[in-house]
Amino acid sequence: MGEETTQMKAVHFGAGNIGRGFVGLLLAEGGYEVVFSDVAAPLVEALREADSYTVHEVGDGGTDRVVTGFSAVNSAQHPEQVAEHVAGADVVTTAVGPTVLRFIAPHVLAGLRARSPHAAPLQVMACENAIGATDQLRAQIVELAGEEWERLAPRAVFANTAVDRIVPGQPGGGGIDVTVEPFFEWAIERGPFGDTLPTIPGAHFVDDLGPYIERKLFTVNTGHAAAAYVGAVHGAEKIAEALAIPEVTDAVTAALEETGALLEAKHGFAAAELAAYRETILQRFRNPALPDTVQRVGRQPLRKLSRHERFIGPAAEAAERGLGVDGLLAAIGAAIAFDSPDDEQSVELRRKLTELDAETFTSFVTGLESGHPLFSRIVEVVAAAPA
Repeated sequence: MGEETTQMKAVHFGAGNIGRGFVGLLLAEGGYEVVFSDVAAPLVEALREADSYTVHEVGDGGTDRVVTGFSAVNSAQHPEQVAEHVAGADVVTTAVGPTVLRFIAPHVLAGLRARSPHAAPLQVMACENAIGATDQLRAQIVELAGEEWERLAPRAVFANTAVDRIVPGQPGGGGIDVTVEPFFEWAIERGPFGDTLPTIPGAHFVDDLGPYIERKLFTVNTGHAAAAYVGAVHGAEKIAEALAIPEVTDAVTAALEETGALLEAKHGFAAAELAAYRETILQRFRNPALPDTVQRVGRQPLRKLSRHERFIGPAAEAAERGLGVDGLLAAIGAAIAFDSPDDEQSVELRRKLTELDAETFTSFVTGLESGHPLFSRIVEVVAAAPA
């Protein structure tokens, strides 16, 4: 008789649009039976009653992908079932938001307690829009376990990831189907898994996640915000409309060529690879099926102009290396000019611009010290900004 094979199982916390339309989709395509865990009762019930759902990719190259072979459990009502699933799973993933990870930790811990010490280690990945999210989840599990962790530690491995996929506003009446853009990126730390990598089609495993996180932050996040701020200057309403204006495209491209030069110098990315990545990102922003507005993307300008964020972070490092920053400075100028009366940070920025002199404003907003090579360049931009 041949050996009986059992299907791999993945427990995914967070059955929202990213959970179903990105992480759960790729796990299912990798051959895992996917168990969605969520606290939203109507969503869990809809998933339990369905045999399949469809992920609609909108835009060039998009296709429909049908997901089957999944189940769902309400973690608020049936935590014991969640623990049982985790105990027998190969993989655990999350897409719940970084602040919710502390509510996931008890479920993973309960599953590890019930897990056979002879089973292969559970492979845990938090797929959140935050640096080191899996480390955060692990720390919360370790804290809850206390002295017991020494015994449980061999039962799991934890790998950080970087994820990127735009999910637009969902059309009404779609049920559990999800609409997404065709592009996605899922980079995962290779080291924690040793020779036993999870089976995730389209994901790439890397020795050092840092460069990929910065490539995403300094291209996707910098570019998206630059398109919003420069687009607002030119009166555009939506990001796709903004990038139909040649001056906006030129300005965004100039800023991203400078972040690309930094990424090439700092991390050794190939210039041609970065250029192709940049063009892919710009094409994503031009997708008319993704109805993002300049007001939504531009909100919270004070945070986006802070020291280690998408503009000042790369511009400061580029200036320290003697690299060009003119394009980034132009985008920073557009961000300082951003005026959205409905956004608290925009209102505060406008007030500070009238209350503070250029040097004090620059220190307050950017966190740069006056001796930094970028500081005087920012002061010039601030001094020229409309009050």
